[in-house]
Parts: sequence; C-alpha cells; structure tokens
Amino acid sequence: MDFDKILSQISDLSAAYLPKVALALVTLILGFWIANRLTRAVRKALERKGVQVELQGFLGSLVNALLKVAVLLAAADMVGIEAGSFMVILGSAGLAIGLALQGSLANFAGGVMILLFKPFKVGDLIEGEGHFGNVTAINVFVTTLLTPDNKTVIIPNGPLSSGSITNYTTAGKIRIDLVIGIGYGENIQKAREVMVEVMDQHPLVLKDPAPSVTVLELGDSSVNLAVRPYATPEDYWTVYFDITEQCKVALDTAGIDIPFPQRVIHNAN
Repeated sequence: MDFDKILSQISDLSAAYLPKVALALVTLILGFWIANRLTRAVRKALERKGVQVELQGFLGSLVNALLKVAVLLAAADMVGIEAGSFMVILGSAGLAIGLALQGSLANFAGGVMILLFKPFKVGDLIEGEGHFGNVTAINVFVTTLLTPDNKTVIIPNGPLSSGSITNYTTAGKIRIDLVIGIGYGENIQKAREVMVEVMDQHPLVLKDPAPSVTVLELGDSSVNLAVRPYATPEDYWTVYFDITEQCKVALDTAGIDIPFPQRVIHNAN
C-alpha cells in the first residue's frame, strides 16, 4: 500500500473541499441566525397589526422553515451537492406527508382561512355545520363552541370554513322569534297590546328595532301570533325564556285563552 500516495490524495481532497465545507458551515450558522432574527421581526410585525396569536405562530414558523431550507440549499450547493437533487428529495417527502395527512391539512388550511378572514371571533354567537353556540376558541385545526345547553362542540376547520356560517353577533342585535297561540274567539288587538307591554317593560329587550306582535297563521286550534323582540346576542336565551313565560302569565291575567290542541268532529246523523 502506497501511504504517500494516499496521504497525497487526502491532502488534495482537503485542499479542494475544506474551504468549501468551512464556507458552508459559516453560511449555515450565519444563515440560521439571520433566519431566526427575521422570524422574530415577522412575528412582531404581525403582533403590531393585531393578527391572532395562533396565526402569528403559524406564519412565523412557516417563514422560519422556508428561510432555513433556502440556507440549506445554498450550503449544499457550496459543497457540490446539486440543489435539484435536494429539491427532489424534499418534494417526495412533502408528497408522502401530504397524502398521509390529507384530512389534517384540509383542517389546517381551513383554520388559516378563518384566522385570516375572520368570519367570526372568540365570543361570537354562530351557527355552522349544524351546531349553534358561542365560540370559545379558534385553533389552527379546530374551532370550539359552547352550546346553550352547556355542551362543548369541537368542529374541524376544514368543513367549517368551506360551509355556510351564520354569525348572530356581527350586527350587535338579534331577533328572537316566538310563536304564541290564542283562541279564535279572543281579541287579537288586546293580546297584541298585552304582549308588547311585556316586551317594552323587559330591561334586556331592545327599543330599536321595536318589538312586534303579528298574526303568523291561522292554526288548527289557535290563531298563532309571531312575537318578535330584539336583544343583544349575549342576552338571547335570557330574553327568549323570560318573554315566553311572562307572555303566558300576562295573557292569563288578561283573561286571554291559550287553547289546547283540539279537533271538532261533526256527526252526520
């Protein structure tokens, strides 16, 4: 074995590659440091603009990852590794991960859309994906609602962001639709005055728009009246239950009958 020849080859390789490796290491260290500084700057900028904390973390991590991948590609090119080969490996890995996490990625994308466009925020009363309640948390993958019966509902952001969302809080006021029936022999105007007075006296019923009582339909055994007070979304259920009970008591006091379901049968004989 010719050790002198081997040493000569090692020396030649060292002379050829050590400067490149050293430059690549310096590039990595300096590049990662710059990437971290830029990431912090991006997060501070997002915070100043009032972007939600969850989205700040996501965008900051995304920027950091992209910058570091760029630094790695630059360092690899310095030591003679072709960037194209590197990108093929990253692309293959990304495709495999994407297929494995297809559902999660859809929820992730939906969460980003919700956090960016803000169709609702924490505390809003919304209806989406067949669920109704107050938003208690918005995360990147799921949104959490608290229903009126105190149940916690966790909705994946993918279908939520692509479906229909009703936000009852945006306008600051919401109409409460009640249906109360009175007997066919009762005075509609008197019943209207009684129930309007109930709503006018309730402290949580809004004056504008004014509450109303109108004939909704002529039912099988009663004249059904649409009773419609307005309230803030926070007071929805309090007003709903209070007005229902107080209208019943007020109609009883006024001697206005709320009939039971009944059917009239005529004997042909």
